[in-house]
Amino acid sequence: MKIGSAIANFVKNAGKAIKATFTGEENDVLTDNRAEAYIGEAIKILIAVVIGALVLALAYALLKDTVFPTVTSKIQAMFDYTA
Repeated sequence: MKIGSAIANFVKNAGKAIKATFTGEENDVLTDNRAEAYIGEAIKILIAVVIGALVLALAYALLKDTVFPTVTSKIQAMFDYTA
């Protein structure tokens, strides 16, 4: 019996939503701000990704000439089986 009442409530609510849509009782789309939090979070994530990419590019540019050649030569020496 609970399933039947749940279905009845769903149909009744769907009917109210459809009626509100066609009669214009629904909130105006331009003044609806329910998704503002999601947009704000998305912008924060994008800013964090861009700043992270800039920091990594800066670190790579600073360490390219000093650290990476040393690490490369040590790795090549470690796998040199001719000696």
